[in-house]
Amino acid sequence: MDRPTLAEMDDDDAVTEPAGGGARYFNRELSWLSFNRRVLDEACNPAHPLLERLRFLSISASNLDEFFMVRVAGLRGQQVEEVDELSADGLTPAQQLALTAAEADRLMDSQQQVWSTLRGLLASSGITVLDTRDIKGADAKWLEVHFRNQIFPILTPQALDPAHPFPFIPNKGMSMVFDLQRQSDGKVFRELVMLPTALGRFVRLPGEGARYVAIETLIRRFTNLMFPGYVVNGSAAFRVLRDSDLEIEEEAEDLVRYFAKAIKQRRRGRVIRLELEPQMPAEIEALLKTELGGTEAIITESAVFLGLGDLAALVDEDRPDLKFTPFTARFPERIREFGGDCFAAIKSKDIVIHHPYETFDVVLAFLRQAAADPDVVAVKQTLYRAGKQPGVINALIAAAEAGKSVTAVVELKARFDEEQNLLWASALERAGVQVVYGFIDWKTHAKVSMVVRREGGGYRTYCHFGTGNYHPITARIYTDLSFFTADQDIGRDAAQMFNYVTGYVEPSDMAVLSMSPRDLRARLVELIDAEIGFARAGKPAALWAKMNSLVDPAIIDKLYEASGAGVQIDLIVRGICCLRPGVPGMSETIRVKSVVGRFLEHSRIWAFGNGRALPNDGAKLFISSADWMPRNFDRRVEYMLPILNKTVHDQVLDQVMVANLIDNEQSWELQSDGRYVRTDPGDRPFNLHRYFMTNPSLSGRGAALAKSVAVPKLSLRGRRRGRASQG
Repeated sequence: MDRPTLAEMDDDDAVTEPAGGGARYFNRELSWLSFNRRVLDEACNPAHPLLERLRFLSISASNLDEFFMVRVAGLRGQQVEEVDELSADGLTPAQQLALTAAEADRLMDSQQQVWSTLRGLLASSGITVLDTRDIKGADAKWLEVHFRNQIFPILTPQALDPAHPFPFIPNKGMSMVFDLQRQSDGKVFRELVMLPTALGRFVRLPGEGARYVAIETLIRRFTNLMFPGYVVNGSAAFRVLRDSDLEIEEEAEDLVRYFAKAIKQRRRGRVIRLELEPQMPAEIEALLKTELGGTEAIITESAVFLGLGDLAALVDEDRPDLKFTPFTARFPERIREFGGDCFAAIKSKDIVIHHPYETFDVVLAFLRQAAADPDVVAVKQTLYRAGKQPGVINALIAAAEAGKSVTAVVELKARFDEEQNLLWASALERAGVQVVYGFIDWKTHAKVSMVVRREGGGYRTYCHFGTGNYHPITARIYTDLSFFTADQDIGRDAAQMFNYVTGYVEPSDMAVLSMSPRDLRARLVELIDAEIGFARAGKPAALWAKMNSLVDPAIIDKLYEASGAGVQIDLIVRGICCLRPGVPGMSETIRVKSVVGRFLEHSRIWAFGNGRALPNDGAKLFISSADWMPRNFDRRVEYMLPILNKTVHDQVLDQVMVANLIDNEQSWELQSDGRYVRTDPGDRPFNLHRYFMTNPSLSGRGAALAKSVAVPKLSLRGRRRGRASQG
């Protein structure tokens, strides 16, 4: 597919990423920046509708903000504390910070160029962002009235002089500095105006067409109303990003109180990045650096627009012709066949649900049925990110109010969701839910729901395991799996997992589940070792794995060992990948690809050939909540669940995994030098997102739908070196 590079830049190095130091590993931070550049590249994709391209730009910008607030802040903190521990690829924190800052600058320049391009295309399509010079006539009169009534009362100019202490600028806060001269006596003043977030970034003009004015443009246009009797000699905007990571003190006895305090402190964290408009006078820049404590901050100049993440507001414009064709998720046929009775359907046979193609409403239906069913006696639920929609929370509250024993493991350490999780925890406790906050040092990242139901004189446990969060909004745009089962071995293992989190009771004799930080890495190593054994014995040996990030050096080294033994390895790693593929003598049988498209690939699926020529006839298949990162293995509670039901096994392996392997319209191949190269669809284009949107989901009714001639067949049978057959 012909497509421009980012803003059709001339410098090839601007669209590829340095690999970083070390011969065995790519640098983690640079690999993340490479992923975010792939996100940005979607904003240049002419195959996408225009507002969707703008959405990708805003996502890339928001991602980069978070990267600075957490990852760069961490490197800066190590540098300040003179930590000299080397990364896996052999770099000191200072070296990583220098490389990261330089690459981030290139990425930000690319983002600004992409915005310049998209702004022109949007204007041609009837969506205009006006400059100060564009505000004339009737528009100027309407905006003046709007400014007087809706904006002026909220703004508070503050003099910058010895009599007025420099105000606190909050994280992601945007402000403007004005150099003024009083007309009556020529005296000069310097004023600062903070832009309250309550204002929103854009004002939409009435009338035909979608015309927007950024709030800073509006303030510049009407400085005569804010500063009557003064001449504006110059103005410039700036934006602040602060260290937003939360560290847990060992002696934090009351996590709720600690996090309520820590969230407030985060808003006042050390300045990590100071974004300036290019016309910022040098003396004002020096003042800002001094007053903001940002002498060690990374200073960046933006040539076009500060805070590109705010462009997401324009994506809400009601222009369906400039957005992806609406997609309606399906409700699983299997549950419809049982009259909507989730328990009856699950008891009949294990079910896998493929989000977002199948609706997250089935998970809510499962919990709501548990709340309403008089035979349900207990509900246990992990909550990592639940979002602001109360569906899951209301179901748990309804269950508690119905007299059931309800336990919710609420993770307070879910980054940037801490405050919302505190609110949910309070609401749950008021309703009588037993709220547990888990471990101080570890995050509970496993996504598990467990319902105990009275049946036939005994009790049966129904479980839901997800690869994604219990978050109704992200479930519409993240691709994830939901697995429902009434298998009693799995139910007992799930109960032990909950007891481990709520009461620190060490699991014993778990029949099916593996979990972090107990034994997940060790179990994964065992599985890879088994493939190494098959390869050395001359048997077929293969490994297919899909995840979000691959960072853990021990697992990477084990994969290198497997490659050296001849194991064929195909990895689908959406984001960070520190493994260096395709290196002769080290990783020549390893292929790594990344899929970036309409939906965010989020499911974790791992398959091991198990010595079989045909994977369908015996491959070991697992789903998980974990990525292959040290934090997931050592500092989080995660699960790894084998898929033993043959129907579900084949659905996940032969459909979801294969579709990811053969996608060639939105995939990138990682090269041994660290570059990502977009795949060429050739004469057989395949888009995995389109495939699952337009074909009946095989996760709904299994073999019954698999026989349909309307559904293209995907299979690992006959697969050769990372390719799969497409019937």
